[in-house]
Amino acid sequence: MKRIVFSVLAVVVSLQASAQEMSGYLFAYFEGSGDTNLMEQLRFAVSEDAQNWYALNENRPIIASDSISESGGIRDPHILRGENGCYYIVATDMHVFDPKQGWGSNPGIVLLKSKDLINWTHAKINLSKDWSEHFGDAYWVWAPQTIYDRKARKYMIYFTLQRNDRKTLITYYAYANKDFTAFESEPKVLFEAKYGSIDNDIIYKDGVYHLFYKGNTKDANGKEFKNGIQQATSKKLTGPYKENFEYIDAYAGTRTHVEGSGVFKCGEEYILMYDLYSSGRYEFQRSKDLKTFTKEPESFRKDFFPRHGTVMSVTADELERLQQKWGYVLKHEFESNGNPIIRDKHTADPAVLVEGDTLWLFAGHDAAGNQSGYVMKDWLLYSTTDMKHWTEYPSPLRIDDFKWADSKQAYAGHVARGKDGRYYWYVSTNWCGIGVAVSDKITGPYKDALGKPLLTNKDCFASKHNWACIDPAILIDDDGTPYIIWGNKECYYAKLKDNMIEIDGDIHQIDVPRFTEAPWMHKYKGKYYLTYASEWPEKIAYAVADHIGGPYTPMGIISEIAGNSNTTHPAIVSFKDQWFFFSHNGGLPDGTSYSRSIIAEPMSYDKDGKINVIPPTAQGAIDAFSQKKMP
Repeated sequence: MKRIVFSVLAVVVSLQASAQEMSGYLFAYFEGSGDTNLMEQLRFAVSEDAQNWYALNENRPIIASDSISESGGIRDPHILRGENGCYYIVATDMHVFDPKQGWGSNPGIVLLKSKDLINWTHAKINLSKDWSEHFGDAYWVWAPQTIYDRKARKYMIYFTLQRNDRKTLITYYAYANKDFTAFESEPKVLFEAKYGSIDNDIIYKDGVYHLFYKGNTKDANGKEFKNGIQQATSKKLTGPYKENFEYIDAYAGTRTHVEGSGVFKCGEEYILMYDLYSSGRYEFQRSKDLKTFTKEPESFRKDFFPRHGTVMSVTADELERLQQKWGYVLKHEFESNGNPIIRDKHTADPAVLVEGDTLWLFAGHDAAGNQSGYVMKDWLLYSTTDMKHWTEYPSPLRIDDFKWADSKQAYAGHVARGKDGRYYWYVSTNWCGIGVAVSDKITGPYKDALGKPLLTNKDCFASKHNWACIDPAILIDDDGTPYIIWGNKECYYAKLKDNMIEIDGDIHQIDVPRFTEAPWMHKYKGKYYLTYASEWPEKIAYAVADHIGGPYTPMGIISEIAGNSNTTHPAIVSFKDQWFFFSHNGGLPDGTSYSRSIIAEPMSYDKDGKINVIPPTAQGAIDAFSQKKMP
């Protein structure tokens, strides 16, 4: 009777879990670039569509490997949603970048268990020590994964084993104990591919277990001449598995090698992803039946460089929980408490665009607090309808989207809508020039429209320094003519063609006093207002002209030196019959000149059209629409 009750409860828990509506995906991986001391550590990324991925915790480890592993590193993490409300991760206990260990033998497997995806308990299996009688000669214990065996009602861990003789690569399995801290019995052979296999991944569909793995083919002399992703199938989880010797991945037999296959359900399709470890890419192919796969590989869009990892679908509550802990990277709403507007990230170089009842704020992104130099890898996007309640969107553009931008610096930008209804994002990349990206949607993602810079230092004819070509701003004039304005030390402007990606005619210089950088152009009562950063440390000055090319009459300073920041950057816009001024300072507790924050203030003109001085306030513009409108 107890057994029947237990079975019923298990089914109920399973049905409750499967009934949850999944809203996104969680990617567990280790990193393939950067500081080698930090690469072999567990990281998380999230996505709403399993194609556009965003690293959590700014791509830093979520758990330090030396606190959970014997070797000091982990590789090949596999994450699984349990049938009992828990989550499970297993990973290879290995630290290749430790010169004392390298690609030598590794101890075994790291096991992690959590009830909330945030707090994890851990345990370690050292195969040669814990099961020394028959596994004392274990050399490599690689790429473990976990699957729930419904018949046995246990979690099965399977992994690749190579012994000290270095002759075979065989897949073994064992069931985890109740606490998920050890094997409950000695491992057994699960799958023995003809030529060996690594990186096994099992998924169940329609009564069949599909085991994907990296296999190879050898000639009569035992020399490998082809490798790639293959598949074996069985009607029982524990086998036997029948090999299908055909290769699935698009690179089999080429000089581009893949490993780390992982399969997960995405809508009505299955995604087979793999690690192109020799070329630093991560790609995927699609299938509806796990038998036939698309021929052309596709690339993930991501802000990190993953090595062998796995994906698990997650609910909206789980996505929220993960981002509350490790920072928001997907669409979410928040309420501003004044200046700075955004407090969970460092934002700089504001640009604004109004469409209908919505103000869109485009921002640069200083990577961290207390920085002593510019580290800017992407751009951010926010929107509001009342200056108090804001929505943040996933980063729609990254410096890596511009392959020609060797500087890898995502400096100031500006977005405008073209006559074709598409959105054009003009960005500066320091000394590499000004690029332009395009998207059908304001929220992106954006793609490089030219494959090269629109403007370079060669276009800055009056400048001699190599960072002259920065800080683009766009003005769409009353007759629909688009102009681009930019510059450092010298200010330039040019007309854009209607396609928004070509300069139309000559480039001209605008003469204004003490111009430093960050031009912004807007119109008020038929006149052209050029606002810009002036002197050093920077203040905001402006000048007025009857024509875009001038001559400009200097009108003075409207915003003094920004707090705790040598730079500032203006943006001015009329929104719901109110004028607003945006800039940045170093106002967060860990703010600096390189860790800045965007602020906003109401702005007004006097009866002669002069901009009234804009003093900095803590309140900012959050109550602008509850106050009397200014002229």
